[in-house]
Amino acid sequence: MKVVIIGGGFGGLKVARKLNNKPGFEVVLVDRFNYHQFQPLFYQVATAGLDASNISFPLRKVFQKSKNVRIRLAELKQVVADQNKIITDAEEISYDVLILATGADTNFFGNSKLAEHAFPMKSTVEALQLRYRLLHNLEESLTITDPVELQRKMNIVVAGGGPTGVEVSGALAEMKRYILPKEYPELDFSKMNIYLLEGGPKTLAAMSDKSAGQSRKYLEKLGVKVMTNTMVKDYDGKNVSLQDGTTIATDTVIWAAGIKGNVPDGIDKTLIVRGNRIKTDRQNRVLGSANIYAIGDLAYMETPRYPHGHPQVAALAIQQGAVLAENLKRIEKKSAFIDFEYFDKGTMATVGRNLAVVDIPKPKLHFGGLFAWMIWMGLHLMLLLGVKNRFFVFSNWLYNYFTYDQNLRLIFREFSKTTMPTTPGGDL
Repeated sequence: MKVVIIGGGFGGLKVARKLNNKPGFEVVLVDRFNYHQFQPLFYQVATAGLDASNISFPLRKVFQKSKNVRIRLAELKQVVADQNKIITDAEEISYDVLILATGADTNFFGNSKLAEHAFPMKSTVEALQLRYRLLHNLEESLTITDPVELQRKMNIVVAGGGPTGVEVSGALAEMKRYILPKEYPELDFSKMNIYLLEGGPKTLAAMSDKSAGQSRKYLEKLGVKVMTNTMVKDYDGKNVSLQDGTTIATDTVIWAAGIKGNVPDGIDKTLIVRGNRIKTDRQNRVLGSANIYAIGDLAYMETPRYPHGHPQVAALAIQQGAVLAENLKRIEKKSAFIDFEYFDKGTMATVGRNLAVVDIPKPKLHFGGLFAWMIWMGLHLMLLLGVKNRFFVFSNWLYNYFTYDQNLRLIFREFSKTTMPTTPGGDL
């Protein structure tokens, strides 16, 4: 059975690993990047807490000893279902079973200005671009004399009060408090404002009221200006326009307010629902198809426990990947498929040093503060691929905890051959 998997994220990688070296399977894993990206820690790359290589793991290294899994670095262009093949920017690949695990991208809700000027954080590259903007703004602030323009450089707006928005806001607030005043003594960081804008009545809307209340308390303790029931209307690169008519002057808007599934061409448009997700049955099979499956953020599956679809989280993608791999093995054994049922082990978010919230549904438990922060760190370390990555992430966290510092605030510039320094020790 030739299984083609599109996407090396949590779900796609889980399927490939479960089918690795299993007799009767030929697996082709297609991805735009040659590495797996650990999305929950993108915000730490963006705020210079971790290096990009610490949260990325080469896909080929995962399958170095594999006899049946092959990697293709390509971008999916179209699914040709009636011919059982896909078209990429590099080649055409036939399949017996196609698994769409393309994940989700940033949803700007049709606002072209926001898409042009705001910074998303859905890939390692985007996290690095945001890091560059944050650091470059500080360097430029040193020579700005106009107080209005200086304030615009010093203001940061985070749109979206979910886990990503809460975590990046907390990380920025800790940089402002512990690191930046030491490195930029010429700047008055009491004038630096970090705004967290949330359209709903509370932060972390998907978590318990207790977690939402604690997260807001933690953020405000760190100096973040939390504004709930506040919708972003527009952003022109200089000023954020809010729904109530007010504006915030800023050069930096971090967009964490929505996601949408990456649906490839060739999928029946009638199967696409809110959030750009594809309708599937209880075995993750795309409705109306015999051999195309969708998992993770891309899949919309209605169950008695989740009549409006599942949450778009890493744990769900991993579980769906494992169940789908088991079902594919059952085809070989001519056994009946098993239905997918999501086991919610809990949700969590960190705000900063010793500050996090954790909700566990069964038994119904809530943790906050230091203990929740330790649970958050432990789980994320376990989910990381590779012993080396775990070691470097843990080392960085340990160093940062005791020194209140990081060593990754580097601005890499592009030089032409004529301007590149050639003398030893040149500032490259």
